[in-house]
Amino acid sequence: MDTAPHSLRASPAPLIRDSSAPRTGPPLWRDESLLRVRAGVYTVRSEWEALPPWERYLVRVHAFALARADAVFSHESAAALLGLPIFGHPRAIHIFDGRRSRSVTYGDVAVHTSADARTTCSWAGIRLSVVEDVVIDLVRVLPPALGVAVADAALRSFELEGRRLIDGAAAQRNAFGARRAQWALSRATPLAESPGESISRAVIEWCGLPTPALQTEHHVDGRIYRSDFCWPEQRVIGEIDGWVKYSNTDATAAANAVRAEKRREDALRRRGWRVARWDYAGALGVDGLRNALHAAGLRPVRRAEVAALASVGRNPRSTGPV
Repeated sequence: MDTAPHSLRASPAPLIRDSSAPRTGPPLWRDESLLRVRAGVYTVRSEWEALPPWERYLVRVHAFALARADAVFSHESAAALLGLPIFGHPRAIHIFDGRRSRSVTYGDVAVHTSADARTTCSWAGIRLSVVEDVVIDLVRVLPPALGVAVADAALRSFELEGRRLIDGAAAQRNAFGARRAQWALSRATPLAESPGESISRAVIEWCGLPTPALQTEHHVDGRIYRSDFCWPEQRVIGEIDGWVKYSNTDATAAANAVRAEKRREDALRRRGWRVARWDYAGALGVDGLRNALHAAGLRPVRRAEVAALASVGRNPRSTGPV
């Protein structure tokens, strides 16, 4: 398998090095329009402040790459470069160094090592762990629902083999997080089209609700509609709203999206389907998802896993909202 990514995500804000072209104005550290991201590396303050937390993190990763050209990125840092889901603003820059006898942390940098052989790849001068290792590393340490979202995204975007990930995780000598990794990887699927869908699937399981069918096609009035989640026996459809299509800067396009969604839902209801809707926050908070499905008539078939539900929406490895 080709372990190199097709491309890496660029920094979403410009980066300026202290040693770059001569300036006629004040030194960078005195320029209030700039923000120091790392020693000797600055970005435009207004552009930084407009970014969501996970994009600010990607700027930090690129700044570290400028400062340390020999770095091999791993964990969330590699995930950010690869375009895999990032939850909140990760506290540390994560790099891998197989020459060390143990992992260490200094400042905001976590240096990881492993007793197992590792493969790295390079793109445009930036080195990082291969995608398979990034996924396995993250599902061992992230809260389980977030780990599933990372694994789903990797299967979807990089066409990885789920069995290969499971076997790779099981073969690692370090047992830390092994059960968590196996739980997430055994449930991973490329059918999930967003982190919200992945997290919703974990919440549905932990609420004790029946297992849904994913991305089911419904043929209604000569049209084909696809549902995120479907329980055919209960005639229930579950949908997680992605608000981007409704909050588009093009007001006409947003209104058309709302009308199309209403027509679709009306057509499904005429065929006897009950449609439950929730959003990303409803999945993270559990109650929004659970209440919507209960209102549609779906009932638990086993006891809820209270401790697992309490972990949804929390990520101790990051600051800011998940």
